[in-house]
Amino acid sequence: MPERTAVSLSPPAAVSPRAVFHGWRMAGYAAVLLALTSPGQTVGVSVFIDPVIEDLGVSRSAVSVAFLIGTLAGAAAMPVIGRLVDRYGSRRAITVIAAGLGAVLIGMAFITGIAGLTAGFIGIRMLGQGALGLAATTIAAHWFERRRGIATGVVSAFGLAGICLLPIAMEKVIAASSWQTAWLVQGVGVWLIALPIAVFGVRNRPADLGQHVDGEPPTAGTLRDQAGMTRAEALRTPYFWVLAAAVGVTGLLTSAVAFHQVALFEAHGMSVADAAGNFLPQTVAGTLMALAAGAVLDKASPRLLIAVTVGFLAAGLAWAVVITPGLSAIGFGLVLGSAGYLISPVGDGLAPRLFGVRHIGAIRGTIAAIGVGASAFGPLLFTVLHDVAGTYTLPLLLSATLPLAVGVAACAVRLPGPQRTPEAQFVGTHGLGTTCCVDGDGEEAVLRLRPVSRTRPVSARIGVRPWASRMAHAAGRRHEAYANGESTRRNGE
Repeated sequence: MPERTAVSLSPPAAVSPRAVFHGWRMAGYAAVLLALTSPGQTVGVSVFIDPVIEDLGVSRSAVSVAFLIGTLAGAAAMPVIGRLVDRYGSRRAITVIAAGLGAVLIGMAFITGIAGLTAGFIGIRMLGQGALGLAATTIAAHWFERRRGIATGVVSAFGLAGICLLPIAMEKVIAASSWQTAWLVQGVGVWLIALPIAVFGVRNRPADLGQHVDGEPPTAGTLRDQAGMTRAEALRTPYFWVLAAAVGVTGLLTSAVAFHQVALFEAHGMSVADAAGNFLPQTVAGTLMALAAGAVLDKASPRLLIAVTVGFLAAGLAWAVVITPGLSAIGFGLVLGSAGYLISPVGDGLAPRLFGVRHIGAIRGTIAAIGVGASAFGPLLFTVLHDVAGTYTLPLLLSATLPLAVGVAACAVRLPGPQRTPEAQFVGTHGLGTTCCVDGDGEEAVLRLRPVSRTRPVSARIGVRPWASRMAHAAGRRHEAYANGESTRRNGE
């Protein structure tokens, strides 16, 4: 049995100067990786649709069905991918996902028919839109607790901005060369950027670099936060379904509006250029709103955050009914962009806050599956309702009731209670080569003086990695000295 020392949660009085905290570097890596999901996002695929239809001689409806199949397949895989991220860590997951995504993108350059296109859509939607984004945004959940909201906002804002800007570059590549070349460029780019970041940059948790969550010694609050529900427990929590509904409804309706935006603008007397240009105010407003959401995410009520997000969405849908050229169109872009971008930091940030981080990959994988799956049906929903009514007024007004219903549920449904951890339950790794546990009341931490590994025996890991043994012994001496000093102080009193 490994030696264990029970100590107070207060940090030692004298420690060596704190090293530079690497959490913000990890957030930067996560933002870049999130931007690299663009080839699998709807906005990234959209610039390829017309050239592919023209060159392959397939119908638009066939391409739409292929895209739907790819999206649903990607959504179905998200819970499994989330569990794998929990088991193996974001670093390994991103390495495998990036290697696969790059290969699929390169393969897209050689498709010759609808079967190959369908297989390619499955690959890029599963690995790009789903898996890579899930693994990347999970990094911040493990590196931050007190400042998680800010970190999540930074990742979401700059990552989503990259997602929207990359298709502009790809459109220029297509115009100058071909759509095949654009797929090749994206595939090689993912390999050249994502793989080095995963292998040499990303680290799953602060303990991997001998640091603490938030760059600070653990407290009862941070230790408790590093615990959390299992996916099954979260699914039995009513507020899980409120959060999932907010993500799903936003994905459903923003994808519907984006898909039909050109036709919607033309119906109100605007041009294709006006419709395309409206994505700019959406991107600017969304980026600023994501940063603002990150600043308040750690303190604001989950009810308020969800209600504001879906409120923007309902307002944007209603605005689209009366949209006119000029300032009205810009205002519509600002409101809709705010809703589309807000859901990312709100969804990514509230999940660990409400359910903990111990199984966050599996929990967020299920939420992502709902969001991705819902986005597949948005364009079809608007198409059917438009064909019935002959105008976009009916689908827009009916759809606006969905986010309003979610907002009411967000304010009415009971929030999950505080997390309690069983006696000496594993709740996280906080550096110094230790596993941190807390007792049932969060009063005392138990520092297991050994390196942490989920897949290898303790003795094997210490034997193979001498530095880990040295870190464990150093931690033991430091905390033993602190515990002795605390005991002396109490006896003196």
